[in-house]
Amino acid sequence: MGNRFQVKDRFADGAQYIDGQLRSGTSGQSHTVVNPATGEEVLTYELASTADVDAAVAAAKRAFPAWSAATPGERSDALHRLAAVLAEQAEDFAYAESLQCGKPIKLSTEFDVPGTIDNTAFFAGAARHLQGQAAAEYSGDHTSYVRREAIGVVGSIAPWNYPLQMAAWKILPAIAAGNTIVLKPAELTPLTSLMFAQAAKDAGLPDGVVNIVTGAGRDAGEHLVGHPDVVMTSFTGSTAVGKRVAEIATATVKRLHLELGGKAPFLVFDDADLEAAAHGAVAASLINTGQDCTAATRAYVQRPLHDAFVARVSELMETVRLGDPFDPATDLGPLVSHAQRDRVAGFVERARGYATVVTGGEIPGGELAEGAYYQPTLVSGAAQDSEVVQSEIFGPVLVVLSFDTDDEGIELANDTPYGLAASAWSRDVYRAGRATREIKAGCVWVNDHIPIISEMPHGGYKASGFGKDMSAYSFEEYTQVKHVMYDNTAVAAKDWHRTIFGDRT
Repeated sequence: MGNRFQVKDRFADGAQYIDGQLRSGTSGQSHTVVNPATGEEVLTYELASTADVDAAVAAAKRAFPAWSAATPGERSDALHRLAAVLAEQAEDFAYAESLQCGKPIKLSTEFDVPGTIDNTAFFAGAARHLQGQAAAEYSGDHTSYVRREAIGVVGSIAPWNYPLQMAAWKILPAIAAGNTIVLKPAELTPLTSLMFAQAAKDAGLPDGVVNIVTGAGRDAGEHLVGHPDVVMTSFTGSTAVGKRVAEIATATVKRLHLELGGKAPFLVFDDADLEAAAHGAVAASLINTGQDCTAATRAYVQRPLHDAFVARVSELMETVRLGDPFDPATDLGPLVSHAQRDRVAGFVERARGYATVVTGGEIPGGELAEGAYYQPTLVSGAAQDSEVVQSEIFGPVLVVLSFDTDDEGIELANDTPYGLAASAWSRDVYRAGRATREIKAGCVWVNDHIPIISEMPHGGYKASGFGKDMSAYSFEEYTQVKHVMYDNTAVAAKDWHRTIFGDRT
């Protein structure tokens, strides 16, 4: 990893980034970022107070008039410069992301960081394409067109599982559209969000356009969402917390974007390529140690393939290498915290009472004992209404169930409150096509599971929330649509006026 920067030196001035400067929080409460692979302290910092949130929102409000008045080309140029800065600092970002999250360095280096750079480059281009409906005379006597305008200060909250990418997903469409933003990252993982804001300054973005407040959800987070000068909030996290965010946001009539939990089905029909499906299931269930709301969590396998699928997935899971996240050979790192590991272990232990743990299901000892590690785990024989099938575990756990008919498979795939992502595995184009139409999820992959691209939207159905991240569709979240209508007749007494007063001439 080259010359790694010293985190404590980098953030010696604090873990709040307001109006272009790092500063310390003023809540009087501290928080420690811990390396989940070792349990060692990475950084102890002062949490943000409501006063810090007020200062960040005020900075964003001051920066908004000039930034929203910048031309699309000027904003695009700034984001192109930001993409270049991120590329120059890619090694530092990968190191910090793995340090605070426990991600294997190959995941940070090959997925999180390049994905963020690509996202930035995409929105640099998209900033020039804030288009409305073409001008036309829809009424006959008037010319109408649509403007897309920036809406103001955005107050967003990002989760701990993909701190860098989620920060980018919140910040980039907002500022590309001309808004300014205050982002609250998770207290567990603030490092790369702060670095992203610093990179924005290095790229020449004006102070106040991007601000970061690192504080507790019940204090800084709720104050940000409810702030009278914040006109929109975007939240990614659990459905339970999302409901609370919605309560606060709707009380002040804010625009709201929610990307919430998931319980993605992995639907394997009996004509699927078994080897492809097994490899796909292992990769899709274990990405980011299963801490991914689109990860495959429920594999429904048509009965003729069920036993072979379970055997092959079990075999592959047993080859997965747990270890030091900074070892390039490591496949699976720790969960984000010991508390999260224990939560995942609790699901599996309770499942032993009604299902079979085929492989895994243990906290490893030895050299890994100090970290928040958990073995890749495969569970079979659970009932559809069981906890392990219905609840979001957010760990390296895949549950396999069988089905008989195609109708039954699709019905089971839809049988949870969530609808964020899903996949269907079949060699039959008509069978797969039916699954893409009838599975209620914001993204349905065919013969793959997990890949995302900047050009396409990400967001869910049902209890997985609403609104879209990434893609040009995200501008529907971050812009105000205005209809402008010009009279073309220059007639003072218009014919329609007689419906209000007078007689038709």
